[in-house]
Amino acid sequence: MAARILVAGIGNIFLGDDGFGSEVVRQAEIGQNDAQVRVTDYGIRGMHLAYDLLEEWDTLVLVDAIPSRGNPGTLHVFQHDQESDCEATGLDGHNMDPAAVFASLRALGATPPFTVVVGCEVGSVEEGIGLSAPVAHAVPRAVRAVEEILAALLAERPPAASEATPRRR
Repeated sequence: MAARILVAGIGNIFLGDDGFGSEVVRQAEIGQNDAQVRVTDYGIRGMHLAYDLLEEWDTLVLVDAIPSRGNPGTLHVFQHDQESDCEATGLDGHNMDPAAVFASLRALGATPPFTVVVGCEVGSVEEGIGLSAPVAHAVPRAVRAVEEILAALLAERPPAASEATPRRR
């Protein structure tokens, strides 16, 4: 069976740079030509993401704003450490923090798939719509990063039956 990949943009568009993930998936045309990829803007709907993760996904690509380390607009791409969020427990329908989403998923009896995070350091998460200039400039780079991740993941998958080359005996 071919790999299934969920690309999830998350964040609150009413809190400035926190809307980064939503903006990346809104602007992107990533994965639209592949039936095994779903791209969704989850916004602040953590439980919706947790319930969607109950489906069998091989990989989750999470696009999100991350706390600033002093360089707003800096992109970080990393594998999410599933072990670090095991201490959070229970269902939380109001929290979009990835650890809370994964805790909710575990409370529903499932485990998170392999997860890659494309994160952007924020400049401001004050009330207001719109990204700061450094974070807005990072959006096209994030789109390219997600496209490259998808290309690598899809290249690793075994060909579907219709794509396989017939063997001759």
